[in-house]
Amino acid sequence: MKIIVVAGARPNFVKVAPLIEALRATQASSPHLSFMLVHTGQHYDEQMSQAFFDDLRLPRPDVDLGVGSGSHAEQTGRVMIAFEVFLRQEEPDWVVVVGDVNSTMACTITAKKLGIKVAHVEAGLRSRDWTMPEEINRVVTDVLSDLLFTTDLIASDNLKAEGIDAGRVHFVGNVMIDTLLKHHKRALNLRQWEHFGLQTGAYGVLTLHRPSNVDQQPAFRGIVAALEVIQQHLPLIFPVHPRTRKMAEAFGLWERMAGWKHIHLLEPVGYLEMLSLTSQAALILTDSGGLQEEAVVLGVPCVTLRENTERPITVAVGANQVVGNEPEAIIEAVMTRLAYGRVPFRQPEKWDGSAARRIVDILLAMR
Repeated sequence: MKIIVVAGARPNFVKVAPLIEALRATQASSPHLSFMLVHTGQHYDEQMSQAFFDDLRLPRPDVDLGVGSGSHAEQTGRVMIAFEVFLRQEEPDWVVVVGDVNSTMACTITAKKLGIKVAHVEAGLRSRDWTMPEEINRVVTDVLSDLLFTTDLIASDNLKAEGIDAGRVHFVGNVMIDTLLKHHKRALNLRQWEHFGLQTGAYGVLTLHRPSNVDQQPAFRGIVAALEVIQQHLPLIFPVHPRTRKMAEAFGLWERMAGWKHIHLLEPVGYLEMLSLTSQAALILTDSGGLQEEAVVLGVPCVTLRENTERPITVAVGANQVVGNEPEAIIEAVMTRLAYGRVPFRQPEKWDGSAARRIVDILLAMR
């Protein structure tokens, strides 16, 4: 049985790391099993260094297709062309894709057209926002996949409502939480907050990168206006996405933020450094998907700067508040969350560090 595991962007590696570990552990008792890790090269990232793989205790990919950046169509086409050549050479039994980036959809389509079975990890997530390319990628991938592994029962219900055969759907838990739980202690030992002269529970962590927030000048200016108020009450640590910095400079916002007394503007940080920072924060402000989920397990309140979320389980358990990008709404949500402080949140079922093991067991049962 040959399995190809695909990662297309940096967050995908956080999700595939526990899968690779579970596959390795299985090989000793399953000599028929072989697997390869493929990086499509969708995102070039300086942080994809050896240190990043060391953080995750993950081997370098067996293959890097090196497709690079481009428009959505260009990128999808390049991935499909390169991945088809690779699949014809390797002839795997299964292709495992994760998440919702362009590579996820492109590799799924390519494999299915060659008659190769596909398993989708993180299936069933829905924002209902068709302006998000990720939503298109999710839906297409789920329709085509032979096995759909969901992180929670809301996602399973989404697939049921879309008419997907229940026999293809398996509720296994969250592989991102597998990674978090495995490395949480190592991250805490870094004590990253001390590098900024901060105390535990006395700062916020901010991430911002979505086009709806940073590519539109009115929206970006409104968010910055809210942040200016917030940082006066709560110091902020802000690892800045390259595109976010580019747009901040273009709109004349970078120097404004750099002049604030209580914000720390950083280059992108590694996985362990980021986990160290978020684990001891008073609050997470983000438009990312993964940080919403991590906040639940860390017990850190999250305010999401979007109009919707594909991870409503984080709202259902009380960890996350989705507020959009209007300044008044952001400030009100942050101040309310700070008044309540950090509290333990109800943990979603099966977010226990064993999702990858469940996935591998199900895949092996399919041989």
